[in-house]
Amino acid sequence: MKKQWHVYILECQDGSFYTGVTNDIDARMNAHATGKGSKYVYKKGFKKLLQARPCKDKSDACKSEYEIKKLPRNQKLGWFD
Repeated sequence: MKKQWHVYILECQDGSFYTGVTNDIDARMNAHATGKGSKYVYKKGFKKLLQARPCKDKSDACKSEYEIKKLPRNQKLGWFD
């Protein structure tokens, strides 16, 4: 069975946002929480998942991630609405 790809945004302990893609949200959040998800989140500290959206495939997820990362902070969460 093919896994569903997602784009997500999480909040770090310092209030900053991190945007990423995954095909297993629970495993990825566990990796971030234990300091094994990304260098950025490891340094800043994982706080919580804010939003996630399913995507057609990995390519779509990566394009969405790029689009979100270009937005100013105050518009990032609105992208998911």
